[in-house]
Amino acid sequence: NSFKLKEGRFKLDLRKKFFTMRVMKHWNRLPREVIDAPSLETFKVRIDRALSNLI
Repeated sequence: NSFKLKEGRFKLDLRKKFFTMRVMKHWNRLPREVIDAPSLETFKVRIDRALSNLI
């Protein structure tokens, strides 16, 4: 997807615990359909559907 987050290298272990660092891999693995949602409401519906398929 065009909104992929880039993983950077860092020296401090503290940064590994930041929210953005913890969710980066999950965000980058979301289907394009979810990322390219035209509205927040559509995004919520699609992400719920995508995450329910993981269970």
